[in-house]
Amino acid sequence: MTGAQFDTILGRPQAIRVSFEFFPPKTEKMEETLWSCIERLAPLRPNFVSVTYGAGGSTRERTHATVARIVRETRLQPAAHLTCVDATREEVDDVVRSYWAAGVRHIVALRGDPAGGVGARYAPHEGGYASTPDLIRGIREIGDFEISVSGYPEKHPESPDMPADIALLKRKVEAGASRAITQFFFDNDAFERYVDRVRAAGIDIPIIPGIIPVLDFDRTAGFAKRAGASVPAWLAHRFEGLEKDEKTRQLVAATVAAEQCFDLVRRGYRDFHFYTMNRADLVYAICHLLGLRPEREDAAVEAAA
Repeated sequence: MTGAQFDTILGRPQAIRVSFEFFPPKTEKMEETLWSCIERLAPLRPNFVSVTYGAGGSTRERTHATVARIVRETRLQPAAHLTCVDATREEVDDVVRSYWAAGVRHIVALRGDPAGGVGARYAPHEGGYASTPDLIRGIREIGDFEISVSGYPEKHPESPDMPADIALLKRKVEAGASRAITQFFFDNDAFERYVDRVRAAGIDIPIIPGIIPVLDFDRTAGFAKRAGASVPAWLAHRFEGLEKDEKTRQLVAATVAAEQCFDLVRRGYRDFHFYTMNRADLVYAICHLLGLRPEREDAAVEAAA
């Protein structure tokens, strides 16, 4: 049996599946931290692990190197992020082919933030893919990849309204997307309303809630503002007065994220995507509270016998 198969809230066996997102290291020290994080979380047998990707050649190279190493040295299934930003079709296609050659079979296809950063006006690269649906079709022409895309429970900051946002998601699915992973959020009601509207639009792919542990409240709140995610007053109150108390912040962060997941489990959701920020202990603690346990080698042998 892989991971934990119980849910104390509902009082009956339920399988919880998780996936983890990492970012590629910029320095040798950060690389050590990343691989320590991967080693810590790997025994939880995540459904997959994703590695972020940004504009610029060095970032792409780091992402590819990280994903390739995961394939070589672990049993994890990596999902490589890929964007349209600052690259021609030929350059993007070369990256896709290199992933296939490295043994990667899952890509997270994203338009990507403009080169000027979040909030800057996006303009497709001359000769590049114009949109995420175009990128998905290009990936499909190269290989039979599993393709995940983004979803926004409170709409993308650049979308005029939620119907336009959901219409774009539908075009991504029609192009070949097989799963949507949402931007992180703290309002479960907003997430559930989003899923209802997605289903009403005829979109039936899995919608995986994105969860972020709030270790640094001010930093997370700033990112949430740029990403279009609301930050409720009760969340700010939870972290009030803990600016210089990291140990207590970690305890509160784990409790808050676990509470959010417990509520989503009550509502029928069983899959969670954690934005780890390469911080293994905090995410491991949340998964433990959810009932996940590392697979024991002796149990794996018994199951195979």
